[in-house]
Amino acid sequence: MTLAVVFALSIVVFGLIYFYIHKRYSFLEEHGFLHEKPRFPFGNMHGAGKKFHPIQIFQRGYKKFKNQAPAFGQYFFLAHNIVLTDLDVIKDVMIKSFDVFHNRGLFHSKEHDPLTAHLLTLEDQDWRNMRMKLSPTFTSGKMKVMFHTVLDVSKYMIKTLEAKSNLDTVEIKEVLAQFTTDVIGNIAFGLEMKAIDNPDSNFRLMGRKIFGRNSNFLIRLFFLTSFRDLAKNLRLKLLPNEVSEFFRGIVRETVEYRTQNKIERNDFLDLLLKVKEGQSDEDILTIDQIAAQCFLFFIAGFETSSSTATFVLYNLVQHPEIQEKVKNEIETIVAKYDNKVTYDGIVEMKYLQMVIDESLRMFPPVPQIIRKPSRDYKIPGSDLVIPKGSLVIIPNYSIHNDPENYPEPDKFDPERFSEENKLKRHPMTFLPFGDGPRNCIGFRFGLMQTKIALVQLLLNFKFSTTPQTPTHLEIDPSIATLSSLNDIVLKVEKI
Repeated sequence: MTLAVVFALSIVVFGLIYFYIHKRYSFLEEHGFLHEKPRFPFGNMHGAGKKFHPIQIFQRGYKKFKNQAPAFGQYFFLAHNIVLTDLDVIKDVMIKSFDVFHNRGLFHSKEHDPLTAHLLTLEDQDWRNMRMKLSPTFTSGKMKVMFHTVLDVSKYMIKTLEAKSNLDTVEIKEVLAQFTTDVIGNIAFGLEMKAIDNPDSNFRLMGRKIFGRNSNFLIRLFFLTSFRDLAKNLRLKLLPNEVSEFFRGIVRETVEYRTQNKIERNDFLDLLLKVKEGQSDEDILTIDQIAAQCFLFFIAGFETSSSTATFVLYNLVQHPEIQEKVKNEIETIVAKYDNKVTYDGIVEMKYLQMVIDESLRMFPPVPQIIRKPSRDYKIPGSDLVIPKGSLVIIPNYSIHNDPENYPEPDKFDPERFSEENKLKRHPMTFLPFGDGPRNCIGFRFGLMQTKIALVQLLLNFKFSTTPQTPTHLEIDPSIATLSSLNDIVLKVEKI
């Protein structure tokens, strides 16, 4: 083959590659969606996961296009996504048109990455079946049963923290992460792990492999979700083998032990075992399915709740008068219930709920919501059509921090969530747990363990700033959930 032929073939190959890339980067324009100019190879997501969190890139587009169209487009590598900005359209997508947007479109693989096939990612009938099986776990009755387990773990956290009190350098997020790890381990896996005593327990190590800095979990999730079919064909995995084998092994051993010894604990795993026993041979709940749901309980329960409680305490040390007000409410209601922390008591703590809601507004642990249409969807009131199979992003972080929805969004003001003020706003301006039939099934449990932690901490300690406490929180760009780049170091004084 002559040099001229090789050169000619190279020109043809590069020409075809250029044409393919140009065609992919013409998609949004051809469909009428405003967007920033993409740059190969990352599209509009240059720096995502390293320099910027994806929500910061969504935020840039949100501010630029919000008043021009009900949605705009972005490219991640060669894949496109549609970001919604209009609150009425968002309500339609999440509730009224749920029949079109009943799937999240997130990567999962039953065959090659079985822990990813859980309620968060399952689709169509698989999701409906699993949602129906898991719904009884999160009734008020079940919450009251699990309340006592969470309370017992919180008491142990207080004893441990007392040994560290009157110090200037308590990194509060790690304390809360250890607490929620113990709670989830106990309720989802039936194990008393004492992560509070042992920060390097296997469960904490596994949590860091998923949510720790430099885990690359966020970029892997976005990539595998954007190119889901290709990823499945190549048998790519979201979770490291070590993580998958650890959780599957723990569940298998625990199930075998409970089955052989006829042990019942009234926890999440116990419910799944009862579901398993009640199935027909054609619809049996397998060990891998049980492990996947327990894994979801772990990843959804420990990181989001610990981050929420951390952000609440950070806001309270910046506003001592609000800390005192919520502490007074807690003490008054606890006294009403014979000086005991009770389920009914924490339900009555309205100002505490307002404080938590305001922190969730400023720092929603899950800062974007994803949906995937099962057919073409025409955006009401416009000529825009979202093509079937597109990833649709609802940027709840941007909505929560939009001054048109919340004046002075950087200001911590729990009064925004008084009953009177909530009625004045569009219902889609507050979406920490999503909305509609596919909202977070475990949000009541998450709120319950967050409240118990805060109640116990504020009853026993006073929190204040130290020279190491950050004056401004920076978002960690490498972690999937919303997390502070800086350690949250607080002074803790025993009351």
